[in-house]
Amino acid sequence: MRRTASTIFVLMMIWNASYCSAQATIHEDSKMSTETKAQRNRRMSWWREARFGLFIHWGLYAVPAGQWQDNDDHGEWIMHSGRIPLDAYETFREKFNPTRFDAEAWVRMAQQAGMKYVVITTKHHDGFCLFDSQHTDYDIMATPFQRDIMKEMSAACQKAGLRMCWYHSIMDWHHADYLPRREWEPRSADGADFDRYLAYLKNQVRELLTNYGPIGIMWFDGEWEGTWTHEHGRDLCRHVRSLQPDVIVNNRVDKGRRGMQGMTTSDEFEGDYGTPEQEIPPRGLTGVDWETCMTMNRHWGYNRQDTDWKSTADLIRMLADTASKGGNFLLNVGPTAEGLFPQPCVERLREIGAWMRVNGEAIHGTTASPFRELTWGRCTCKTTENGNTRLYLHVFDWPNDRRLVVSGLSNEGRQAFLLADPGRSPLKIVRKEDALVVHLPAQPPDTINSVAVVDIVGHPDVVDPPIIDAPTDMFVDSLAVSVTTDRSDVDVRYTEDNNPPTVQSPRADGSIRLHKSATITARGFRNGQPVSGCSRATFRKVAPRPPVDVAEPVEGLLYEYFEGVWDRLPDFDALTPMKSGTIADFEFSPRTSIYRFAFRYHGLLRIPRDGVYTFHTVSDDGSRLYIGDELVVDNDGLHEVQEAAGSVALATGLHPITVTYFERTGAVALEVYYTGPETEKQRIPPSALFHPGGQKAKSGV
Repeated sequence: MRRTASTIFVLMMIWNASYCSAQATIHEDSKMSTETKAQRNRRMSWWREARFGLFIHWGLYAVPAGQWQDNDDHGEWIMHSGRIPLDAYETFREKFNPTRFDAEAWVRMAQQAGMKYVVITTKHHDGFCLFDSQHTDYDIMATPFQRDIMKEMSAACQKAGLRMCWYHSIMDWHHADYLPRREWEPRSADGADFDRYLAYLKNQVRELLTNYGPIGIMWFDGEWEGTWTHEHGRDLCRHVRSLQPDVIVNNRVDKGRRGMQGMTTSDEFEGDYGTPEQEIPPRGLTGVDWETCMTMNRHWGYNRQDTDWKSTADLIRMLADTASKGGNFLLNVGPTAEGLFPQPCVERLREIGAWMRVNGEAIHGTTASPFRELTWGRCTCKTTENGNTRLYLHVFDWPNDRRLVVSGLSNEGRQAFLLADPGRSPLKIVRKEDALVVHLPAQPPDTINSVAVVDIVGHPDVVDPPIIDAPTDMFVDSLAVSVTTDRSDVDVRYTEDNNPPTVQSPRADGSIRLHKSATITARGFRNGQPVSGCSRATFRKVAPRPPVDVAEPVEGLLYEYFEGVWDRLPDFDALTPMKSGTIADFEFSPRTSIYRFAFRYHGLLRIPRDGVYTFHTVSDDGSRLYIGDELVVDNDGLHEVQEAAGSVALATGLHPITVTYFERTGAVALEVYYTGPETEKQRIPPSALFHPGGQKAKSGV
């Protein structure tokens, strides 16, 4: 089963032996908390410098290429989403023979794209391993290919100077001891021993961290099922560090991740950084390490029919957006079963690389933007050797008047030039009130993202527009609106008539009480001069929605239960429910399927007093909430646990309420909250829910 090693592999094995010997005194039960801040910063430094990496999802699922029976929309979850029996899925092993795989070509494409590390699936949820494992026959050596892909990838990365990183699934649909079983699987769980699976998992992690040289990241996934606990996460993280102390571990090693948003809910959980998936946080996450992973089309694994490719322009701007918020961008490719990157991926990597060769300085080694928002693009920055700051202004929308306005920046501008200009011809900088204005040439050097460099004196002194905040943008009687700034040396002035404030306008000292509709405009001043742009928010006084008249409401809700496969909420009126009846609140007790089901709940909600009420649904997957015929909360779509909210003005009494929900795969969750006058955010209690006896409550769905 073993092959003769090449020279580079022999050298790697020598490194492994010496490395592991040197670490033999490190115990697995050593506490992670003993690491100092300086030690952590050293360990994380290469990753923070990199900012850009390649994700590769590859495995047996590349063989069916998204097609199973009459459905061609599957990806790396095809075994689960297609409900493929184990013996049928295992036949893909005999068909997996990627003879056109070339590790050096893959790594070269990543390097030329400006990427600094590669994360590849050693094992995905289907349990198949792309490396030569001594603990299973369900690996690459059992295919016609019979070459250790991870060994070739690690050698290619080491040769090119890129960091080799492993994705490894905690979940395993193939292993006999993994629990829970899928609901569609015929295998009995009798005799399965999850502790035995944990030993298998740790043994494979040991192989990955002792047989392939220095590894940059252990990128775990699949931690959301109930069998995986916080204690398991801590133990696995310690195991990893006992083998390679400098490895970076993502937060999916442990519980506590907040759905697709990817950030861990508290400091008690293990993991070095957050993992937003398919989204970029709308605001920067100051002082927090995070990495957005993103597909080029809709699937992670190869799908032959998926031609919904993101444009190069979108991807370059996503990269800049992520870096501007202090994060890393991990861009995915799903190779074919033959071992090739799909041609659209090749083209996009090449085009991103062309942009990075000119502008990579504005990505690598940068820190987050000091600005809360820029209307024309994004900003990254670096501290220079003399303690000053270099701002990289990523201009997505080239100004027609050639004046790039950088609002709220009080620092003196030393010089400016375009990063695409080899001669670095100086650009004129002038000050206009709170802003530095950079005079640009008529045409941008790059229509996607042109980078203007501005060197300023000292650390950025940025005064963002004041924050105008209120529970909602509507009110019934009156509303308290706060107008604040995070700067102690700034005086905030405001108006209520949409006009820009002056130094003579009223001072905002915390809260403003509104009794009629108004547009509040606020601005920061220092020494009588404006030092920020303006912020605006409109608030409306409204009449509350009247209640309905129901003579003898009955406690509880009416429900309808459905089964099927959906990506979005279906048209329930076109479906026949499998069950219907009454229920205490928004629960799932009538369901007969673990996944692939939907509910429509409808009834009446008792509102205790006039006012604006905000409703929230927390769901996996999609949900919506209606009051009467008004859609108040739209949380629809195929996603992990996610919260959405909306507000409506309601009068005292009973109001028709409808909540719709569907679940496809993953976690099963629906929580419905509300808040209102003298009502803190809470789950809607069963005591507030009714239905009109033999009638159906009026609904718009």
